[in-house]
Amino acid sequence: MLSSEAVLTQARAALAHVPYQGHQIHPTIHLRLSDGALILEGEVADVMDKTRATAQLRRVDGVSTVIDHLRIAHAGPMVGDGDVRAAVCERLLNAIDFRNCKLCAKVKGQLEPVREAVGERSGWIEVAVHDGAVMLSGQVISLSHMRLAGVLAWWSRGCRNVINDIVVAPAEADSDEELSEALQLVLETDPFVDAARIRVRTEGRVVTLDGYASSDGARKQVERDAWYVQGVENVINHIALSS
Repeated sequence: MLSSEAVLTQARAALAHVPYQGHQIHPTIHLRLSDGALILEGEVADVMDKTRATAQLRRVDGVSTVIDHLRIAHAGPMVGDGDVRAAVCERLLNAIDFRNCKLCAKVKGQLEPVREAVGERSGWIEVAVHDGAVMLSGQVISLSHMRLAGVLAWWSRGCRNVINDIVVAPAEADSDEELSEALQLVLETDPFVDAARIRVRTEGRVVTLDGYASSDGARKQVERDAWYVQGVENVINHIALSS
């Protein structure tokens, strides 16, 4: 069995081989090991860097799990936690897939109802925010819904990290096919994306995007949506531009 220091040494070496794309800041990643769990703290420039770093560290010998507390560096004016929380709640309220879901916000340690549930099996979501990190808990009906809730949080202005502890009941097995289905749901929810023109394929948690987009901005938006989906480890973008 490797010592803790040996595992950390391998982890630091693995980080050196991550192909960081966000060049406006140098990533500042601190590593801690606790009972085989590798805890990541610090800042990176982009969600792509965050995902690639986490995926690389999962492959390190002696690491049983990776706990990702990395935050996206501030790219503009500071946004208060209350504003971030309100933005996340608004997105959940407006999402048709959560229209019957009970929604609560945690404010100063106290739960405040935002919307009551409609129906018997509608699920519930709690939203808390600390220093720009959105923490989601609760219960929903599918893995795709759990992942969509996380992406809606990422879309919210001021969000720097998403810790998604929502559970699925009844439990369902995860798979590449499920990741593709979740991303398709996300793309159908994104008003800036024409989901009907995009094809999604996932193999080994690597998403390949094909199809057409009307602009380079729309093409990049589809890719960014894929990076936001929890469980995706890499994204290959083959989307072409069309008029």
